[in-house]
Amino acid sequence: MTTAVTLPVPVDQALVKRLREATGQLLQERRRRQEADGRRLTEGDLRAIAMDILASQLQGLSSERMNQGSNPLSLEDEESLTAAVLAALFGVGRLQPLLDDPDVENVDINGFDTVFVSYADGHQEQVGPIAESDDDLIQQIQVLAATSGLNSRPFDDSNPQLDIQLRGGHRMSAVMSFSHPRVVVSIRRKRLKEAHLSTLRESGTITPELEVFLRAAVRARMNIMIAGEVNAGKTTLLQALANAIPPQERLITIERALELNLHDFKHLHPNVVALEERLPNSEGHGRVSMAELVRRSLRMNANRVIVGEVLGDEVVAMLNAMSQGNDGSLSTIHANSSLNVFRKISTYAIQAAERLPVEASQMLISDAIELVIFVSRDTDPVTGRQRRRVVSVREVSGYADGRVLSSEVYSLKANDVVEWDSALTDRTRERLERHGFSADAYPAAGRWS
Repeated sequence: MTTAVTLPVPVDQALVKRLREATGQLLQERRRRQEADGRRLTEGDLRAIAMDILASQLQGLSSERMNQGSNPLSLEDEESLTAAVLAALFGVGRLQPLLDDPDVENVDINGFDTVFVSYADGHQEQVGPIAESDDDLIQQIQVLAATSGLNSRPFDDSNPQLDIQLRGGHRMSAVMSFSHPRVVVSIRRKRLKEAHLSTLRESGTITPELEVFLRAAVRARMNIMIAGEVNAGKTTLLQALANAIPPQERLITIERALELNLHDFKHLHPNVVALEERLPNSEGHGRVSMAELVRRSLRMNANRVIVGEVLGDEVVAMLNAMSQGNDGSLSTIHANSSLNVFRKISTYAIQAAERLPVEASQMLISDAIELVIFVSRDTDPVTGRQRRRVVSVREVSGYADGRVLSSEVYSLKANDVVEWDSALTDRTRERLERHGFSADAYPAAGRWS
């Protein structure tokens, strides 16, 4: 059951819309000219340009009012309008207060006036309109698509699907034209600005023993695949594992839309190159696929390649990269169990350009992936709050009879606790022990001997 809540509207929204449209259009034009000249604009560049354009717009508005015999804008009016327009251009307008709320998890928009907010404690609220109309909402999304990420992305009848990262790391997915009857937007709010294994341990996502195990696995340069269902916390766990990588290593991240943002953490990773898939232009040219980016990364002197999410034909290129000496690679995949990962990858591989048969893809998996970590999202039976936990760790041990051989070394038990399950192979145990993991330190030490 939902309750209706109305978001505050502190300024004249019609005026904000007018200024946003004018500023956004000029900002897009300047960005396209700069990109055509080969210059890549940072968020700081875009904000500086927007502020310059907006200052001219506000000056013109004051002159217009004075010519009509009215008072010019006050300093307070200019500050309020500037904040609202910048929120619309670089945030999400009237939704920004929700994304600033640490308890918000997801925002689902089924048209401009039908908005549902999901909170960490499991309850949901319906909030008031977040735009003047569906057309106004589409215009706001188009501005965000043009100013977010490494590449400007279209959102129109010819390009009715959009996936981008908003400022603050929040993920937005939008569809139009084929969604009945309105434009539909889903936002996943990023709750941790900088994820670490220690913060995941404090939140209960991993146990103290597993924290030591995972940190050792990263430092031992094991190739790790993180699996889970939608919104289970795969990307957050991936970022936490990546943040355990020593700072002297050169990292290449490859994503459909920027999410990891390791390049923003210069104190942790001073040498990072972020690559983002590029969509084709209106003439159908200029596309750079994930698979191409993975192959390109092999020529970029990377110590590690991190693929944000495997969803298609890039899986073969990624597995080849992992099995050709790029140890320590990390990636994520949608799956409903750690064991299901191998079947899921084979499904993607058989659809790729290489058309790998199942046996060949299973052999490639056994050569490339060493650990599979499965993260789950459910409701805590005691508190009633949503929780995310690593409930399975699976070690890949080889290949036989046309399939990947693996064993679950860490799993969820019937009493709702997760604990060590079976022994690691000697080779893996010795690698981990060289990097801080000691089987003798845990109650289940006998299982590791």
